[in-house]
Amino acid sequence: MKLDTFYKTRNWENLIREIRLERDNICEHCHKPIIGKLNCIGHHRKILTQENVNDYNISLNKDNIALVHFKCHNEIHRRFGERKPKVYIVYGSPRAGKTTFVKEMATATDLILDKDNIWQAISINDRHYQPTELKDIVSAIDACVIEQIEMRAGGWHNAYIIRDECNPIELKLLKYRVGGELIEIAEDKKICLQRAENEEHKKLINDYFNDYELYKNQLKEI
Repeated sequence: MKLDTFYKTRNWENLIREIRLERDNICEHCHKPIIGKLNCIGHHRKILTQENVNDYNISLNKDNIALVHFKCHNEIHRRFGERKPKVYIVYGSPRAGKTTFVKEMATATDLILDKDNIWQAISINDRHYQPTELKDIVSAIDACVIEQIEMRAGGWHNAYIIRDECNPIELKLLKYRVGGELIEIAEDKKICLQRAENEEHKKLINDYFNDYELYKNQLKEI
């Protein structure tokens, strides 16, 4: 089994579910409650590698796994001098809560690439008002930052790339280009529509969920 597919296996998911119940969803790093599935990480005390991933006395050993917050997990690796930057591609419908998730998980030294922020930074407009006249500039800035992330330029610890799309081809290309990990923020369509600020937002949300129905089986494979 490859290391990058281990964390998607049913054995791993079932084990983490058991550990959460046994340990009352308490983070073993900061000792605070862990709220939400995405915020719950199983950290291997003895680092998991391609050489030992198939040794279940290591990979699936409860005594070798600490239950921690997403943010705490990153802090643990930094504490031990593991400076290899990670890249997270956070995708989902507009108004699903992607930006909120990233704000809760990221630290001051992490790099955040959010196109909505670019729109706001280069104009006097609100981040959700996006005139087509500025689209090419926004795309150029986005592409430039993606290139910097790909080269691991700068001193940032981790990078979060936020995307309002579910095209599996585009996400897969981006994933392999930047060496990233995909995180889906799955929110109910009705809730996303309730959060919409205008009719344009509602259209984008409806378009996203129409695409998602077409792509959902392919998304499970990336």
